[in-house]
Amino acid sequence: MKNDYLDIIDPIHDFIRVYDYELPIIESPTFQRLRRIRQLSGAHLAYPSAQHTRFEHSLGVMYIASQAGSVLSEKGYVNSNDVKVLRLSALLHDIGHGPFSHLFEEIIQEKRISHEDYGKKIILQSDIGDILSKTGFDKKLVAKIAFGESRFPYLNEIISGVLSADMMDYLLRDGYFTGVEHAKVDHKRITQSFDVHKRRLALERSAIYSFESMMYSRYQMFKAVYFHKTVRAAEMMLLEALRLSDDEFGFSNFNLDEFVKITDEYVLSALISSKLPKLKRARELATDYQNRRLLKCVYERILTGPGNLKGNSVNEIRDEISKRSKVNEDEIFVDSSVTPSIPLAPTKNESKSIFLTTGENRRSKVQEMPISEAPFISAISGFMNILRVYTHQKNRKKVEIAAKSILG
Repeated sequence: MKNDYLDIIDPIHDFIRVYDYELPIIESPTFQRLRRIRQLSGAHLAYPSAQHTRFEHSLGVMYIASQAGSVLSEKGYVNSNDVKVLRLSALLHDIGHGPFSHLFEEIIQEKRISHEDYGKKIILQSDIGDILSKTGFDKKLVAKIAFGESRFPYLNEIISGVLSADMMDYLLRDGYFTGVEHAKVDHKRITQSFDVHKRRLALERSAIYSFESMMYSRYQMFKAVYFHKTVRAAEMMLLEALRLSDDEFGFSNFNLDEFVKITDEYVLSALISSKLPKLKRARELATDYQNRRLLKCVYERILTGPGNLKGNSVNEIRDEISKRSKVNEDEIFVDSSVTPSIPLAPTKNESKSIFLTTGENRRSKVQEMPISEAPFISAISGFMNILRVYTHQKNRKKVEIAAKSILG
């Protein structure tokens, strides 16, 4: 008898089971494109093994979301069809990511577009949506859950937020492939402790230590990997190259047919092979990125509070450093990396509290606890905000002296 599923071997979850209604989506060219988008954009230039992609991460998120859905099904909050829809939403939550993942997000945000906007369009208007409809699923509902907009907050929170399958998988996966030891997440303990209160996802009190450990792991991964000075050096080069060439190549145009063609290597190849004189600087930056001739960090400062530097402030700092150092401002890069210590809720608002349950199922006692009051989390609550100045090796000393004299 033929199985209605396929087991995929995965280094994080051992085996990920994919069902027959999911296979056509995974095998579609639009989804296969995720194999060619690295999860951590330029991190492999600091951590050579960080070559993993959005493809396997999406499978991993589906796996953890399925575990969470099964727990809520056993407790009577969802049915088997709800779990199928949840799996599909988790599988497709990153379908709208562009080349170089969150790096590309920094480009399109300048045009008030996000990867969620692309994702919705892909689910609703591409072959992905056609497959969903043919297999009897509501593609609009799948899109809403995938991007935190459904009328079921507890399902939205399984995909994104402080208890999300997304975060549990990317921390484990990024930690594994970078070799960094900070990513400790007991996702089975957390998902097995899921409950629902007032239509929001809740957690059994006994799992609070696993939750705290996950939040601390996320904080450490930002410091050690995502905001690593060498990783950001590579990403600053790519960002500038993308900005300089966007008008010519239209990387950030909201055109679905064109968007689904662009991947990491496609963009890098387009930049390096361009012969246009006006793209000379973009071509040089992309070539240096490819050959790992990276910018050097000459100044670093930890900022307090959520206030990221506005674009004009960054430009003013760069202009002032340029004048004082007598180095062309095109060779000076100012980076302000900022993120909240606690992940945002699916609504994109600050996550302020979590429901903790004690007891059995619907007879549970429930307490709403401010996340910042959790013992370990209180020590890291707030924002991670790092200001850095980069330049090429030849200008290192002059720019360092100027940056320190201006920024302190």
